[in-house]
Amino acid sequence: MRFLLFFSFQFSILISAQLNNNQKVVSESLFINWDNTFEEPKNTVLELVCPKIDTVKIAVIGLGNRGAMALDRLPQIPNVKIVAIADVDSNKVNNCLETYFDDKGYSIPFPYYKTDDWKLICQRNDIDLIYICTHWQLHTPIAVYAMEHDKHVAVEVPAALTIEECWRLVNTAEKTRKHCIQLENCMYDFFELTALNMVQQNLFGEIVHVEGAYIHDLRSLNFHDTYYWNHWRLKQLQVNDGNTYPTHGLGPIAHVLNIHRGDKFNYLVSMSSDQFGMNKYAKEHLPDSSKYYDVDFKKGDINTTLIKTQKGKTILLQHDVTSPRPYSRLYTLSGTNGFIQKYPKHSIALEPNAHSSLSSNEIDSMLLNYQPSVLKEIKDKAKQVGGHGGMDYIMDYRLIYCLRNGLPLDQDVYDAAEWSSIVELSRKSVESGSAPVQIPDFTRGNWNKVKKVSYFIK
Repeated sequence: MRFLLFFSFQFSILISAQLNNNQKVVSESLFINWDNTFEEPKNTVLELVCPKIDTVKIAVIGLGNRGAMALDRLPQIPNVKIVAIADVDSNKVNNCLETYFDDKGYSIPFPYYKTDDWKLICQRNDIDLIYICTHWQLHTPIAVYAMEHDKHVAVEVPAALTIEECWRLVNTAEKTRKHCIQLENCMYDFFELTALNMVQQNLFGEIVHVEGAYIHDLRSLNFHDTYYWNHWRLKQLQVNDGNTYPTHGLGPIAHVLNIHRGDKFNYLVSMSSDQFGMNKYAKEHLPDSSKYYDVDFKKGDINTTLIKTQKGKTILLQHDVTSPRPYSRLYTLSGTNGFIQKYPKHSIALEPNAHSSLSSNEIDSMLLNYQPSVLKEIKDKAKQVGGHGGMDYIMDYRLIYCLRNGLPLDQDVYDAAEWSSIVELSRKSVESGSAPVQIPDFTRGNWNKVKKVSYFIK
């Protein structure tokens, strides 16, 4: 018994010492030094300003669900011209030409059909912006090539799949001085934009803890024969664990915390449940399902990642595309003076009566009163055009607005790298028994140079 007590005491001391020195333990035993692996930049692109573009000429590459929806929205924004469209599926190209351009009064874009035609598109001298909606593996290669050929880049989420790809995006943007924005539409949801304005008006005091998620039952779409070309998304779940799609949940709360604009991510720990749901769904719903589950799905059903920031804030991030449960992005902000949450229902609580949420009418009134200027000016048009309730249109409108007026974009390449880095880093933590994993500072020390997130208006 005395031996067991001694062992327990010594073990407790060892664990306590390791927890109190997580960053040192991690850097010495688990990681390469990411920051020294890649070339140094010439200068930062924080709040990058580029010359104004009167008419933004765009090429859309990848015409699946997201690319086709973009062709419906983009031409409805003033001073936009779609110059080229591309997809390896010729039917998608031809259908998009017929659906979005015939009899609409828009100029007809040049169609591209071949696998490597994206390189020809990037080499053209009559395009300002490459709008990338391909499968995930091509996001970084096309974005880098486009910037190297003097094009601004808008790339679907996640912008990168590895830390190396994140650094390639950052280095290329800094070298070429071109915009690289991740098409994170959830930044522009009416609730998220309004809550960000509330935070910046100090309604909730100091924000201490935030929560975000991507909880979306995608089983039927993942196993669908045509929704994801060549089942590229399903294949990701077969080979990768961790949080494979972090940006919808992380992006809006990262802006709330002013990440790389006064604070930064320091490290994360990540844990996944075992995989239960994908094989079960395949066996129960697909008569020829053996072609899908002849290998085990590496992706656990539910991943939970915790992130600590330089200024002592905490982030809870979840990912679940397997479980039969309602859609949720959580979006929870907890501050020293109050609380706000979007899912499962809108809730706001404020001092001195923060034990209970405000009534629905009070919440609706407050959300209306705190709508930011960037939302007020286009919300009616956004609702009319649509796209996830209008946030897709706001995302595109803000991108074009900033390009036309020579303003810094709402999101930059550091956002793209930070949020996308969670794909690989969460996987590394899960594979290492939920060990802490350091998150690179993609600004290389400039994270406190800008003091807060700004959505610029001329």
